Amino acid sequence: MTASTTRRAFAARTRSTSRLAAISAVAVAGTLLLTSCGDQTDKGAENGGSDKETAAASAAPLFDQLPAKYQESKVIKVGSDIAYAPMEFMDESNQPAGVDIDLGKELGKVLGVEFKFENATFDQLVLGMNNGRHDIVMSSMTDTKERQQGASEDAKGGADFVNYFKAGSAILTHKGNPKNISTLDDLCGLTVAAQRGTANEDLLKAQQQKCGDKKIKEFISDQDTDSITQLQTKRADAVITDFPVALYNELEAGGGNLFQVVGDQIDAAPYGIAVSKENAELRDALKAAVQKIIDDGAYGEVLKKWKAESGAIETATVNAGK
Repeated sequence: MTASTTRRAFAARTRSTSRLAAISAVAVAGTLLLTSCGDQTDKGAENGGSDKETAAASAAPLFDQLPAKYQESKVIKVGSDIAYAPMEFMDESNQPAGVDIDLGKELGKVLGVEFKFENATFDQLVLGMNNGRHDIVMSSMTDTKERQQGASEDAKGGADFVNYFKAGSAILTHKGNPKNISTLDDLCGLTVAAQRGTANEDLLKAQQQKCGDKKIKEFISDQDTDSITQLQTKRADAVITDFPVALYNELEAGGGNLFQVVGDQIDAAPYGIAVSKENAELRDALKAAVQKIIDDGAYGEVLKKWKAESGAIETATVNAGK
């Protein structure tokens, strides 16, 4: 995942000694021989260093756009709630995997650093970043005005966002749709799960206000996997989760025999990489990197691998709410 730039300077020292006139011709011949074999002076050494720097720059073309801190450490610490397949989750070897992890690898290549993912609770990610625990947040986080401004509970201090994906919410229920759910209105009177601090919880709460006396029994969990477990054990009738997550569970869970996505994708919005408002230089380097991997095709390959092409964007953007 890492690409590094090594700068080396070479210095050559020449010593001169007096020579007898009788051997001056030999000295001249020696000089000509050195010249014919290539420049052995400081200039030649410097050219060699430049060649190495050029090769490294080609491998990581956006390295110079990073703040010096990251050029020196070669690491960007990424806060993420790694329990949200296929976006980010722990694989069978207990290693981070998924769309965001693979996109982080590609971003790392063009920036010349390692994206080091660190697991944390979703509604503490932005706070952790603003307290210095993480450099950025990359965790299927919907870019909203409230998060930009720090007005939501899960984004204290606020953040700027580099948008890199687009997805809405979806309703996931049991295979065969035994409760005949097709819209949010059909959730009234049922038990519905959602993850705390997400746009999906907001959607559930908003729908609750529309249900009148036929209240939704809410199950709010710290991790989306807990919501899915509630559905699988039939303690919940439905889960509101992000569309790519719902689709992944429909296709993969139980060999595709457990769950079903019902209705249309709801309120599609951008996912953003959250960056501290004090770190505009890093933010702009990330925007350039997202655009670079979109343009060179690496972005599309990652989405294809995880069957997440529906969330593709064509242009990286920055939102920095005031």
